[in-house]
Amino acid sequence: MRETPNWPDPAAHIVRHLPDTALLYFSPAALQSMARRFQAGFDGLVTYAVKANAEEEVLANLVAAGIRAFDVASPREMYAVRAVCPDAVLHYNNPVRSPEEVTVARALGVASASVDCARELDKLSVLPKSTEITVRLALPVAGAAYDFGEKFGVGPERAETLLREVAARGFVPSITFHPGTQCADPAAWGSYIAVAADVARAAGVRLARLNVGGGFASHRGGAAPDLEAIFDHIRAETTRCFGAHAPDLVCEPGRAMVADAFSLAARVKALRENGSVFLNDGIYGGLTEIRDIGAPGRVRVLSPEGAVRRAPPVARVVFGPTCDSIDRLPDALPLPGDMEEGDYVLFDGMGAYSRSLTTRFNGYGLGGSVTVASLT
Repeated sequence: MRETPNWPDPAAHIVRHLPDTALLYFSPAALQSMARRFQAGFDGLVTYAVKANAEEEVLANLVAAGIRAFDVASPREMYAVRAVCPDAVLHYNNPVRSPEEVTVARALGVASASVDCARELDKLSVLPKSTEITVRLALPVAGAAYDFGEKFGVGPERAETLLREVAARGFVPSITFHPGTQCADPAAWGSYIAVAADVARAAGVRLARLNVGGGFASHRGGAAPDLEAIFDHIRAETTRCFGAHAPDLVCEPGRAMVADAFSLAARVKALRENGSVFLNDGIYGGLTEIRDIGAPGRVRVLSPEGAVRRAPPVARVVFGPTCDSIDRLPDALPLPGDMEEGDYVLFDGMGAYSRSLTTRFNGYGLGGSVTVASLT
């Protein structure tokens, strides 16, 4: 659970409590600011991809910032959203579902659902005809940390056939895509938009909406992408490719929305003579995602007194706290040469997937979230 009262920043809490369990520091102000930035800059409906972080405090702050539509992948996520915002709009964009899950989706009144094959469309036949059914398009477009198209989506020809069938069954037709995680290149969205327009024309179907997915965050290792440039390119390409029949737009940021609202603090348990470091969190905890996409580049080290360690960095092998030898970061991490046991390593930009992927292996794992006014 979130700890109260609020603190001015992580350093203030660390100095007072010297936490010996890895913690997440949460800034509601940062989260709400990002939500408002998306709503002000994106020319369409902004939804939040709940998978990135489904904590009640996150959902509640997004609602407070004006977000009323959520991309949900499972009944559990639907219930989590409904508990915070009973009238929220639910977009069920996990393309693979069991009949039982569809029954829950119908009972909870999902407004939109995605498909990438005819059999999955058949499962959705129980939904009201007012439901938007959006065909998921997949293309070999570069620019992301990893490609989402390997698991979900269909190419243009199959998308055309499926879109035509959606319209024939009386559902509200739409197309969706995802350029891939951490995509900073506006051209990736432009490529998808152009093909989506071609698919709709070939199918003879006028799209109600075009969901341009997520992927707006690429700043684990540096500066955030120019969101406004991406937003402008999406609108310009939609107008260019669809002309007078341009569909309404939808986006579903997850990481980009929540990442910068949290920092993860792990304590240095031990320093070895060879320079390696043992932390009280690792790849079975809040740092799980590092195995797949690498360590974040925005890292700082604080002493127990709250002072920033500023000595020149030393490349160090970093191990987690468990007894498993693979509990280590895949690459050496540049950490200050004057770092000592008992210090705190703060990983910024850790609001996405740190909480949702953590385990309790060997009795370790993330503690609660501590609310702060600012993360710096």
